[in-house]
Amino acid sequence: MTRLLRYTLLLVILAVVLFGVLLFSLTWRPDARETLPVSCSATAPTLVPGQALKVMTWNVQFLAGKRYVFWNDLAQGDDEAPTAEDMAFSLDEVARVIRDEQPDVVLLQELDDGAKASDYQNQLKLLQERVADLYPCSTSAFDWKADFVPEPHIYGSVGRQLATLSRYRIEHAERLQLPVAPSNFISRQFQPKDALLAVKLPLSDGGQLTVFNTHLQRASEPDGHLQAQVAAVAKVLDKYESQGLPWLIGGDFNLLPLGQYRRLPVERRTPYSADSELHLLWDKYPMIPTNNEAGGIDRAKWLTHYPNDPGLNGPDRTVDYLFYSPKLKRLQAQVRQDDTLRISDHLPVIARFLLPAAP
Repeated sequence: MTRLLRYTLLLVILAVVLFGVLLFSLTWRPDARETLPVSCSATAPTLVPGQALKVMTWNVQFLAGKRYVFWNDLAQGDDEAPTAEDMAFSLDEVARVIRDEQPDVVLLQELDDGAKASDYQNQLKLLQERVADLYPCSTSAFDWKADFVPEPHIYGSVGRQLATLSRYRIEHAERLQLPVAPSNFISRQFQPKDALLAVKLPLSDGGQLTVFNTHLQRASEPDGHLQAQVAAVAKVLDKYESQGLPWLIGGDFNLLPLGQYRRLPVERRTPYSADSELHLLWDKYPMIPTNNEAGGIDRAKWLTHYPNDPGLNGPDRTVDYLFYSPKLKRLQAQVRQDDTLRISDHLPVIARFLLPAAP
């Protein structure tokens, strides 16, 4: 009996070790801070103090388009993956909008690379092939990655990225890990790991502009995690501001501006808090759209999110923003809505800024 127990215990230990090895081999554990590779042509120009800079931020929803209600959408549909034809259409449409707007810096969220649901496409590479003449510099960072996720709707690999394209030279890029949603040890290995993608654009006078790209967690109900993520973002921005360094950040924050919570039907308020966690940023830094724009008489012009929901026929909330250092001056801003409603469940936010002049 003692020998049987001994063998049983050894088998249990062996099984646990093998499971741990398998778990760690299939999943991804990024460092808190990682330097990223940058692709940049030697002929890329350098920013000049005092010049105008046009920036676009856009969550392109892994090029899925708008013909689906996915299993992980708030409306909890049955769809698991877009068709190759729909992804090809959305790819061409994203490229069309970018070429038409020609922003100097493009901040993209939810580009897939190696994900089963998007047929293992490298979507950044496919997009770059269509806009390479406009953007000699680029970098990217994963915010979700695993060789296998046992969730029945996925049951395969995931790979989702933030990507930044720039007309101007990128000197350095890094990935900064944001707080991860609390869960048990095993689940935590497979879940998204939201981050900041930071790129440093050198200025001709020796200074630099830092541009951040991010995609915060989409919560299923209000909890303290989003507050922790926004607080972490604010801490990074505060550091740059205190050092007198100009910066801007864009992305899908998955949070509402002032006043929109009460405008949503009760059944669509579930993921949000009445007191938006985003106030940790707007209390200190200028935001596009402003709370007055997003909640005023022309608020429809500033809606950025068109959820995949058969009960909706257009965008109904704002969750995508640009924040910027007070050292920059806003010149112009818009949400491009007219010809983008069928491309993604998010709409591009576009703004022109004036960089601070040389001292």
